[in-house]
This record gives sequence, structure tokens and C-alpha cells, in this order.
Amino acid sequence: MLAFRNGTFAEMIGHAYNGYPLEACGLLVGGGDRVERFVACTNESASARIYSIPAKELLRAERGAEDEGLEIIGVFHSHTHTEPYPSPTDVDQAPDPGWHYVIVSLKRDAPETRSYRIVAGAISEERVAVE
Repeated sequence: MLAFRNGTFAEMIGHAYNGYPLEACGLLVGGGDRVERFVACTNESASARIYSIPAKELLRAERGAEDEGLEIIGVFHSHTHTEPYPSPTDVDQAPDPGWHYVIVSLKRDAPETRSYRIVAGAISEERVAVE
């Protein structure tokens, strides 16, 4: 299970809407299975189908997390017109088997959020809790 603080979850959803019609992305900072902070990032690809986080933003987020005694525990991105399930590109780009991969779909009237673990190409869904 991946747990979000209520305000942190709301920031992530807001960033998804702010990026629309392009995919939005960001990093999840925390410890273990708990997200303490969301770091909004620029979608360097400027695309409605793929995302990439600029290396400088990733490095800045890593350093900030370390300064707080935390770490990057995952990544978020939005799907603007498809289901909240990892695409083949998402699976290929999954850099860390320990990370949580959160997808927010804006396909319907209300956003749908799902989280996955992706290890060696295998996708497993995990529950998302907002506290």
C-alpha cells in the first residue's frame, strides 16, 4: 500500500490538471511506502503521450530529500486520455524496482489514481491510501 498525506495527494492531482492537455509528472518523496512530499516537475518531452523529468530537477529533488532524511520513493505521471495503467513505454522507462509508479488518469470526469510496482517488466498494482 502507498500512503499519501491528504494535502500531498491534492497537490499531485492539481499538478495533473495544470499540465493538461499534456502529461504532467513529478516525484514522490518520503520513506518506505509513505509519501511525505510531492515535487512537481516539468515534462521535458512536452507531450500528451510520454513524459521525461529533466535531470537537473531529479538531482535537485534527490538532494532536497536527502537533506530532510528522506528519499525519492517513486514517480507520478498523468494519462490524459487513457486508463491509469502503465503503457509499454512506462514499463520500459521504469528506472527503479523499489519505486512506486503512480498514474493519474484524466480520461473521465473525476481523476482516477492507481499505483504500481514494476520489477523486471512485471506490473503489480498496490492500494493507494490518502490519510
